[in-house]
Amino acid sequence: MCSKGSKTCPKSCKDSSPVIPTTPLITFLERLQETAFKIHAQQTEFDPKHYVDLSLKKDLCVTVEAFEKLPRTENGSVTVKELNRFVEEYLNGDADEGLMHVKPEDFLAEPEEFLLKVENMEVREWALEVHSLWKNLSRKVSDRVFERTDFYTLLPLRNPLVVPGSRFREVYYWDSYWVIRGLLASKMYDTARGIICNLISLVEEYGYVPNGARAYYTNRSQPPLLSSMVMDVYNRTHDYKLVLKSLPALLKEHQFWNSGMHKVMIQDAEGSRHALCRYYAMWDKPRPESSNIDRETASKLSNSCERKQLYRELASAAESGWDFSSRWMRNGFDLTTLATTSIIPVDLNAFILKMELDISSLARITGNARTAARFRDSAEARKRAINSILWNAEMGQWLDYWLSDSLYIESKDVYIWNASNQNKNVLASNFIPLWIQSFNSDVKTVDEVVQSLQSSGLIYPAGIATSLTKSGQQWDFPNGWAPLQHMIVEGLVRSGSKEAKVVAEDIAVKWMRTNYVAFKRTGTMHEKYDVQKCGDFGGGGEYAPQTGFGWSNGVVLAFLEEFGWPEQRKLNFS
Repeated sequence: MCSKGSKTCPKSCKDSSPVIPTTPLITFLERLQETAFKIHAQQTEFDPKHYVDLSLKKDLCVTVEAFEKLPRTENGSVTVKELNRFVEEYLNGDADEGLMHVKPEDFLAEPEEFLLKVENMEVREWALEVHSLWKNLSRKVSDRVFERTDFYTLLPLRNPLVVPGSRFREVYYWDSYWVIRGLLASKMYDTARGIICNLISLVEEYGYVPNGARAYYTNRSQPPLLSSMVMDVYNRTHDYKLVLKSLPALLKEHQFWNSGMHKVMIQDAEGSRHALCRYYAMWDKPRPESSNIDRETASKLSNSCERKQLYRELASAAESGWDFSSRWMRNGFDLTTLATTSIIPVDLNAFILKMELDISSLARITGNARTAARFRDSAEARKRAINSILWNAEMGQWLDYWLSDSLYIESKDVYIWNASNQNKNVLASNFIPLWIQSFNSDVKTVDEVVQSLQSSGLIYPAGIATSLTKSGQQWDFPNGWAPLQHMIVEGLVRSGSKEAKVVAEDIAVKWMRTNYVAFKRTGTMHEKYDVQKCGDFGGGGEYAPQTGFGWSNGVVLAFLEEFGWPEQRKLNFS
């Protein structure tokens, strides 16, 4: 077996790490995808995800038999005409089939007491336009999916849902947190509750929330924010039944992240041992939604074991939500050096600390004192671990930690901490612990972190950059992402520090302004933005820039709810 944190696997390596089995439908759709790619490889707009999102019209065995009989050229290819005819006869060509547009029952064109702090009428009109996008992004899984689950890669969810937009036609786990924050600003409490109940049903089915609501996403999760969704909805609605329903699922999810390959033991400089978590996908093949891209990346590696390990690292980076970033690479400009599973991430452990605090609070609400005390103790232990292993006093930031084979004691299954293994690159994720009450309530720490953020080089005219590395990957410079802006800003506000709140509002205004200017120019909200210039949207990565866009809409509405917009404040820099 490959030792933990290994750079590469030897040829003789037999990786016994878990792998979730695929389904016959996905296997077939990947073959279809590969066939289509051979035909359309030169087309820049080719999206491999489209093909694994298609659904069947006829039984799979009949469809596969017809596919095998397709006429082929001498080199084994299928003609465009034959492929199109086959798809039309045997598959639903619209990848959205299975999801119906639906108007949320709790949507009002202008909710009562909507964004009361927004005084500027232009901004209010824009906010109402963003609010109205919930209608565009709301879906309901059709009865057909429930009747023939074997025809779809779409996972059946009972309640109406909100999708991010564009190519992202299904629910995504961590996106849903910021969608819910926006829905709360829009007073759409029932829709928010329904999303949570959908995610709970996934935990009940799989033991965790998959990356997204597709069968090919069930081999990994995403940043665990379900408890944060429950807490935020409860704080607005005091829905006791939701708390009762959510607790068993949250306990199950906590177990998932704190066992198996996700859990790592590290011994600090004083000899104390700490349990922390990492991303570790249950997959070692090309991601079905990006098969041709992953194969091309892996083709640069010399042996099958290295390629297998790279596929796991790619899927694990996708589990992080940061797919892809120099943050996960040994060489920040070479995707084949991905080593996601060899990193203890700052933000993941902050999220799990928050999960532990949330479970403690929710258990206390239900009167379960024993569970409340157990998770309060777990949270205290994780706070000590984060401060011991990840905090860097010199930089005033929390830093990802690289696991090293040379510091692993196999007989004790523990890594020995070494200061040089902290990743000293400046990343927006280094400031995410501020979002957690355990850290933003510490005045001394907040002062140090605020000073560090201001001098970090991450703050640009249009928001916080994801990193300072211009790698060409989308989770790097110059892109800024709504979730990162929101967590850092909200953490600064919650700290109670006047200086921190000034910095927070400055960042929030920059972010709202760039969203506004881009919306006025393009008529859409974007997945990510270029923080160098107000109104520019982001790029890079393995797919074209997307619009819609769930979490961007949610963060803008949450910021407008928190900060408002004074009548006299300028809308742009001109």
